[in-house]
Amino acid sequence: MFTQEQIKDAHTKAKTGADYPRYIRDLKKLGIHHYDYVVENGSNMYYDENGNYLITEAGNSIHRVVSDSAAPELLKKYILHHQEGGSDYPTFCLQAAEVGVERWTSDLEKMVCSYYDKKGNPMYDEPIPETEY
Repeated sequence: MFTQEQIKDAHTKAKTGADYPRYIRDLKKLGIHHYDYVVENGSNMYYDENGNYLITEAGNSIHRVVSDSAAPELLKKYILHHQEGGSDYPTFCLQAAEVGVERWTSDLEKMVCSYYDKKGNPMYDEPIPETEY
């Protein structure tokens, strides 16, 4: 099973959204099947193929207010900007909160990242590229 230190090491290599495909490859090598990211507090739950999981906490320093209004079209613009290297991860997470993203799930088998609003409604399913942007 993967460890928090291994995940942290993979995460520190990703500086912008342009690094996301490499980050996903690193997580897959660790045996991660999928993970959930909670925008409000920055926590992650990483799962292996057997349903075992590991929770990583961002700490008390992160608290974002997630908008009650979902804006999927603006989310898509923020995602594209982030993928092009135009924002760092903390900025993208703040933008996601502003457009109503409560959490996202990255499925590393199906290679799709799904964004959800506060009511659990899907906002956008984004294919995860397997090569660099």
